[in-house]
Amino acid sequence: MDDLKRLPEEDEYAYIWRICDNKDIVGSWQEVADLLNKELQHEYTESYYRKMYQSFIKLLNVVKDKYFDSEECSKYFSKKERNLLKERAKLQTEKLEYNKWLREDAREEMFMERIIEAIKSVDTNPEDIKPIPIIKSDKEYCLCIADCHFGKEFKIYGLNNEIMNEYSPEIFYERMGKILSSTLDYIQKENITSLKVFNLGDSLDGFLRNSQIWKLRYGVVDSAIIFSKYMGAWLKKLSKNVRIEYHPTMGNHTELRLLDGLKNEHVDDNIEKIVSEIISVCNIDNPNFTLVTNKTGLIFTELAGFKTLGVHGEVKDPVKSIKDFSDIYNTKIDIMITGHKHHGNFINCGFKKQIIGIGSIVGTDDYSIDLRKQADATANILTFEYGKGKVNDYTIVLN
Repeated sequence: MDDLKRLPEEDEYAYIWRICDNKDIVGSWQEVADLLNKELQHEYTESYYRKMYQSFIKLLNVVKDKYFDSEECSKYFSKKERNLLKERAKLQTEKLEYNKWLREDAREEMFMERIIEAIKSVDTNPEDIKPIPIIKSDKEYCLCIADCHFGKEFKIYGLNNEIMNEYSPEIFYERMGKILSSTLDYIQKENITSLKVFNLGDSLDGFLRNSQIWKLRYGVVDSAIIFSKYMGAWLKKLSKNVRIEYHPTMGNHTELRLLDGLKNEHVDDNIEKIVSEIISVCNIDNPNFTLVTNKTGLIFTELAGFKTLGVHGEVKDPVKSIKDFSDIYNTKIDIMITGHKHHGNFINCGFKKQIIGIGSIVGTDDYSIDLRKQADATANILTFEYGKGKVNDYTIVLN
């Protein structure tokens, strides 16, 4: 660091004194000797500098004891000590920040290395998936899932000590299996050939704060990899029966916050991007699968001619927010579909203008209890008709 270099106004002994007095910041006595020898062009041992510093300290104490009653000398030493303490504090702060940066940089590199390994290990062997021809219809369909919080494990108890809801990776697989079978039944019943799939965010849990990690079956990186590969295979199974257009959005729980942990400081560093990439690789040769992403991190598409915005839903006033989004992006928005709140709802907020809230895969959890809210774990297949908007909402109840 620059502050450990010899200053232009420092003579040799002043510099030796400053570096030795800040030995805790520099490191070991050998590191002190290496630094001083480099700056002063010497070849002394660490013992030489250590003993010299000890002599400095002894002489300083003698002088202070002898002239302690001198007000002028007392002020002089007090000022010197304050300046030394100030410089020491500055160096300690810089060293702490530097070490923090090294830790975070190493953590980010390790994270990316694991993700790259995961992408390389994806099984991309093509399956015999036949392209499905699209039949024109006056209706379009959208399967909406939200708040999977994969990796999380918990049990929520009621007043009679009954289990109101429990969750684990195994329960997630079970619920996704139910969504798959229910969707396939609905596809056959309605003769659907094309389906948009909205993932409304918070696919994973444990990225916001350290306390969440204790509720995870796997580490955050492993959770991301396992979830991504599972969803890639899940969508491939679905695509054998219907053309899929997969639209992901970014949730608040998957915001990485690797550097400073502050909310909304790194909204573009979101694990949902990695999840989507792995899902895409899983379906690289799938003729019935298309990944559609938006650079805003939101979903924006049309459903039966109605301009539709998909957001995670971390907004206080949905009715106001649909207008705000329209103003921000200078674009008409007819329908806004949201997740985040872990319960479904529907708001008609104008002529053919609607807000649709989607329930969660996870169901009631500690967050729901804190809000004094309780809801079933659900997913939804929405039907839209040209000129009418949403005409049907098929809710898949999962618990």
